[in-house]
Amino acid sequence: METLTFEYRATRTIHQRSHVGVVGSGDLEVLLEPSSNGQAQITIRTGSEGFGDAWKAVLDRFFLVNDIAAKVTINDFGATPGVVNLRLAQALEVSQDVPHHQR
Repeated sequence: METLTFEYRATRTIHQRSHVGVVGSGDLEVLLEPSSNGQAQITIRTGSEGFGDAWKAVLDRFFLVNDIAAKVTINDFGATPGVVNLRLAQALEVSQDVPHHQR
């Protein structure tokens, strides 16, 4: 088991938590929470050791476009970079949805 951490500067805020995905073969879960410190703080727990450079490349691309201030927790079970990007995009979309009772 390996734990990786990354930080990115951020200018945009999110307003609610989100949870997408599952910890299962070839997949991962992403938990995203609002943060007020002007940074994205990412913690990744993965059973696939030695892929820090690949994680950094995927996260660099995502947070270059999506500069959100958030605490992001990723629990990985061998997801590919494409799946990682998809789950991050899904979590961001869910975090921006306005609940029906607030519309």
